[in-house]
Amino acid sequence: MINAIFEQFVAASPVSVMVRATMERIFSDKNLNDLFEETAEKQYTRELLFSSVVGLMSLVVSGIHPSVNAAYKALEKQIGVSKPALYGKLNGLEPPISQALVRYSHRELAAVVKTLGLSGGSQLPGYRLRIADGNHLGATEHRLAPLQATRSGPLPGQSIAVLDPEQLLVSDVFPCEDAHAQERSLLPEMLETVKAHEVWIADRNFCTRAALIDIDQRQAYFIIRAHQNLPWEALEPLKAVGSSPSGDVFEQPVSVTHQGQCLTCRRVVVKLSEPTRHGDTEVAIFTNLPKTVADAAKVSALYLERWTVEKMFQVITDVFSCELKSLGYPRAALFVFCMAVVAFNLLSTVKAALKAVHGAGKIEAGLSDFYLVEEVQGTFRGMMIALPEPLWQPFAVMPVEAFSVALKGWATAIDLKRFKSSPRGPKKPKQKAQFDPKHPHVSTARLLKEKKNKRSP
Repeated sequence: MINAIFEQFVAASPVSVMVRATMERIFSDKNLNDLFEETAEKQYTRELLFSSVVGLMSLVVSGIHPSVNAAYKALEKQIGVSKPALYGKLNGLEPPISQALVRYSHRELAAVVKTLGLSGGSQLPGYRLRIADGNHLGATEHRLAPLQATRSGPLPGQSIAVLDPEQLLVSDVFPCEDAHAQERSLLPEMLETVKAHEVWIADRNFCTRAALIDIDQRQAYFIIRAHQNLPWEALEPLKAVGSSPSGDVFEQPVSVTHQGQCLTCRRVVVKLSEPTRHGDTEVAIFTNLPKTVADAAKVSALYLERWTVEKMFQVITDVFSCELKSLGYPRAALFVFCMAVVAFNLLSTVKAALKAVHGAGKIEAGLSDFYLVEEVQGTFRGMMIALPEPLWQPFAVMPVEAFSVALKGWATAIDLKRFKSSPRGPKKPKQKAQFDPKHPHVSTARLLKEKKNKRSP
């Protein structure tokens, strides 16, 4: 009977089955609790397991439950502790635990994406691309006592996210509880993770002499937009070397010196055909990639890949709940953000299976993340009642090859037309009607009747 019900859900909502099976794989109780024990510095487990917190919050950030309170009421028996104990656990989760959770999700899901056959399209064969970008969490409500004395927006933290663009998975996050700390203060921790033959792409906030030299010394490479305050010395005049869709491309060798260390690299300049929204007419980029690997036009094209991480931030903001205004404690807010990043990785894995079956071009061009997640939100609760937990447990221990085959099988049953995106065209400016204070209200029925009479002959 259970198998028959399972097949009914596969036929009616295969994407929900794909998401639930993938959740079972990465939210294994043993793996999550082991991760907590290995990473936690001061926190320890009493009655509430870390895996239970992750399971509950995954339902909140994905929109299956509208709030932490609603999720707690639905899962109170499974959680087994009081509501204050749950919030106490959330408020005390150390940032390294949140970071380790993102790293764990990337490690587990990257193997699945690779088995699906979609991780071989590197734009630089032999090199691994990494895109870094910073993000400040939005202001929370003034619920905490210290916040009630101010009307300024209380910011619970910030982070640097690192995207693997070849697999479209976030590989790392560097959370920071102090929202007013300089973003560059997080760079030393990030630079410790740089490995040889990686190419790091980032905006001008990451452009420091120490960072450029550090990446180069680790036998890695960078494509980083130049900061106007970074001192450098030209070794040759700027020369025109071609053009790109963004504008004419120029290049010159330069040197950067810091604390007695000298780095020779290239400075690529794109004279933009149209100014940016900030009024910039050119974009300067530093890179230490050899010309034989990437010419100036290729470097400028790779830098544009930086917008991939901006799309990720948009997805976790618009589709998932990466910011819960009711959670004011920085550690809780950062954990929620990292849970949304994990949800993004899960969604990317499901989309990778769809690309493997239906074609990458079709999925990237016309599939709506919003409609995919909305389908899961509408099906998930009923599916969990009809299909109990033990039925999903085999997916947690299934070999990665077999799991990828299962994902592809479910992907074939998805009707892509149901999840087709509906992009809006450019808005046409409308002339605002003047307000008549003598007639503050109108009758909708009379106006509709008047319009109908005008149309009739």
